[in-house]
Amino acid sequence: MAYPADLADPQVRLTLLGLLNERLGELNTTLGIRFTDAAPGRLEATMPVAGNRQPYGLLHGGASCVLAETLGSVAAGIHAGEDGVPVGVDLNATHHRAAREGIVTGVCTPLHEGRSTATYAIEITDPDGHRICTARITCQLLRRKL
Repeated sequence: MAYPADLADPQVRLTLLGLLNERLGELNTTLGIRFTDAAPGRLEATMPVAGNRQPYGLLHGGASCVLAETLGSVAAGIHAGEDGVPVGVDLNATHHRAAREGIVTGVCTPLHEGRSTATYAIEITDPDGHRICTARITCQLLRRKL
């Protein structure tokens, strides 16, 4: 999926957010993920804790991983451009504290954006700004035959 990439332009940013939120995919829709900001070197999305808890009433770590992988993969797709296809090849996450309610926010920033791979750091915070998860994803950037 090609995305408009001049994120310095506020109108392009709004258009991109609209496209991202129209094309969330099944899992992201089920988890309630919504993209909230896109800027040069930064992509942000939110996810509710309600509906994404494990049996002990805490935000499921797997839900945090989905939020992180979504942010990193989409950021890689934006970086890769029209003929790029990002494929996640590595994801790791450290869960620092529990979230029990509210909406968590993930912020994705690039660590490396090359021709064949892209790596991103994702920080997920609770409504009070406490870090609940730090993740890192590396995507291989395949080239689509146009």
